[in-house]
Amino acid sequence: MSTMSSTEPITLRLRRTFSATPAEVYRAWLDPALIARWLYTRDRSGARAEVDERVGGRYSVWQMEADGAEAGGMEAEIVELVPGERLVFDWSFVGPDRDAGPTYDTRLTLTFRAVEGGTEMTLVHERLESLRAAIPDVADQVDIGWGQALDKLPSALAA
Repeated sequence: MSTMSSTEPITLRLRRTFSATPAEVYRAWLDPALIARWLYTRDRSGARAEVDERVGGRYSVWQMEADGAEAGGMEAEIVELVPGERLVFDWSFVGPDRDAGPTYDTRLTLTFRAVEGGTEMTLVHERLESLRAAIPDVADQVDIGWGQALDKLPSALAA
């Protein structure tokens, strides 16, 4: 992401191709066992996920330290589910104490499209302005974090 003021709209767009079907890539975002294999940062030991798979359902991913302590993560509400095609979340970055402290509400949209040899997934993460205003160093690394997570997705899909 480039440096910009906290009031400018901030949108991250990433596009990746995976050698799996759209249904398989879609499921990797909703299956807690699969999420725990790929959706965490490289300096953490793993993740724990809970998914209430319905519109309005809760989506939670806790990043775990090596000692098993929760290190924060993401809380989301599922806004849209179109199997094998589209997922939309109201996505919040949260600290280890999920009920206290600020959250940074954003919108995450994922689309899945069949292409030769697999699936093209487009990730659009928008409304990052409040995160940038509060924690600019974290906001500047959202693209890096998503890149690292998506780099792990092929091995989770293959497992």
